[in-house]
Amino acid sequence: MSFVSIARPTLARLVLLPAPLLVSVSVFAATGAAPEPPAIAGIPIDFLLFALTLLGVALFHHYTLKVALTGLAVITVFKVLFSPFAEGAGTSGLVMHLGHEWVLLTNLLGLLLGFALLSKHFEASNVPAWLPRLLPDDWKGAFVLLVMIFVLSSFLDNIAAALIGDTIAGVVFRHKVHIGYLAAIVAASNAGGSGSVVGDTTTTMMWIDGVSPLSVLEAYIAASVAMAIFGIPTALQQQRYSPIVRDTTTTIRIDAARVFIVAFILVTAIVVNVVINVKFNAWSDRFPFIGAAVWVALLLCVPLRRPEWSELPGAFKGSIFLLSLVLAASMMPVHKLPDASWRVALGLGFISAVFDNIPLTALALKQGGYDWGFVAYAVGFGGSMIWFGSSAGVALTNLFPEGKSVFAWLRAGWHVALAYVIGFAVMLVVHGWVPDEPHRTSDAKAVTSYRA
Repeated sequence: MSFVSIARPTLARLVLLPAPLLVSVSVFAATGAAPEPPAIAGIPIDFLLFALTLLGVALFHHYTLKVALTGLAVITVFKVLFSPFAEGAGTSGLVMHLGHEWVLLTNLLGLLLGFALLSKHFEASNVPAWLPRLLPDDWKGAFVLLVMIFVLSSFLDNIAAALIGDTIAGVVFRHKVHIGYLAAIVAASNAGGSGSVVGDTTTTMMWIDGVSPLSVLEAYIAASVAMAIFGIPTALQQQRYSPIVRDTTTTIRIDAARVFIVAFILVTAIVVNVVINVKFNAWSDRFPFIGAAVWVALLLCVPLRRPEWSELPGAFKGSIFLLSLVLAASMMPVHKLPDASWRVALGLGFISAVFDNIPLTALALKQGGYDWGFVAYAVGFGGSMIWFGSSAGVALTNLFPEGKSVFAWLRAGWHVALAYVIGFAVMLVVHGWVPDEPHRTSDAKAVTSYRA
């Protein structure tokens, strides 16, 4: 039975919920004070529907887009009928909510599609094919490859970095890659993107939402420690399984024009974001400047090298899936969540191993009060603990189906879970939990009013 067929009777039952819930909406309209959301056993029904959506994504891997869109539709109807939005009740509340969120969603769509083309430019530059020349001939070669993936992921999408690393691993290990090393490739790509606002969708979301890139950068404290903890054992594991063999005789020509295009697009995105947030902060929530800047840069470079436009349909489908989850997360009554703390951030990492980290990030951003470096590390790296916990893991196991076993993944890649906890603990000791100041103008005003 598909998730869609399950959702239809669920929606029918929601329409028949008791009339007192409708009364609560009337109270909202009359007094202007948001009522408590409808709940079962103290848990808001909004969260239960959201959890069911995430569970459906985890269970039905071949129907993730249908599950996400169905979940978004059910949550939207429920919110309109029974559980007011933060901006108001009913259809008018939905319209105001969409008016508040459209810039974030459009920016994210522009960056996801733009970075998909950017990744293909980088692959076509022949830099990934040249990188194996830097690898040592023993277990250290396997470790250096993981470090390369870590570095690549700091400015490429983590899926692209993982796939590039997998391609290199397939060559130098003669297509015999240990499941533990597959887990390490995924972990390296997620760890490398956790401290960079252009390295992972979750950190890009934070950046678009107004979080400073410097606030995210501290995640590299934990990520670097984790890299050593899981990287060395898995490199030794892979060397025993299939020793590294390099081919340095092939002549490889780097496409300098494509390298320039990658650098130009990244610099453009960073400069525009800094200028908007420093000089024109009041306009940051009125237009998707960053997403537009990436596409302007892409189109300006078309005369140099033509992008792989054929990548867009697949990237668009994946983007709609992510945006559906982000929009659904934005509708949640976050005032009912536990207060932000390092314990909650640590738990987000374990939740990210079984649920998509995009909506978890959206919830954290809406709630606020976090040290964003900890959140970036937790939701970015935490998903590496299980194969379907991150998009990079799903992409890699599509190429290596033997990795699609939770038990095999945990047994061979136990180093990743250990590295996550130790990395988090080290950052807590070295940096300490220091919640960042509100990063949105509206949030700052709210804090100021509260203190006054």
